[in-house]
Amino acid sequence: MAEGGFTIAKVLLVDDRQDNLVALEAMLQGLPVEPVAVSSGESALKRLLVDDFAVILMDAQMPGLDGFETAGHIKRRERTRHIPIIFLTAADRDARLALRGYAAGAVDYLTKPFDPWVLRAKVAIFVDLWVKTQQLRQQAQQWARLSGAAREAIRLLDGPHLGEQAERAREALRAALPHETDPMVRPTR
Repeated sequence: MAEGGFTIAKVLLVDDRQDNLVALEAMLQGLPVEPVAVSSGESALKRLLVDDFAVILMDAQMPGLDGFETAGHIKRRERTRHIPIIFLTAADRDARLALRGYAAGAVDYLTKPFDPWVLRAKVAIFVDLWVKTQQLRQQAQQWARLSGAAREAIRLLDGPHLGEQAERAREALRAALPHETDPMVRPTR
């Protein structure tokens, strides 16, 4: 668990060369992330079935299922389509490859050699967004539980013959509930 009760953000590293994976892990040291390294597109897809990731750093050109094909599979899955992908490649600065990466769903395309501090900054931004998303999900779940409990308490208090104390409790609970017309609120009935 990370600070605040949240699971630490995982970063999926996908490269067919072990030395590149080691270098990427070294670049991410000191960031609040857990790097998960795999050596193929197939392995990446399997890993995405069981783990959630804040961002994917993926080599564009790999034997077998290359990065572009892997990204296509990732973006077609409901569970993974929103994970940002940053392509990393040793290929020269061919604009067609970059366009292919963006067409496959990448948020960025970096050509080696790249500045490790730039990569760290990009990863840090996506991790921060992931953490904020996790916090919002947790807050939404807590609010749904609280709203449900308040509605149940009102239902129980709506019985006959409960007196003035019950009426004050009922009003306090109603005041604490969001207005049903608020688009950010979904009733939990």
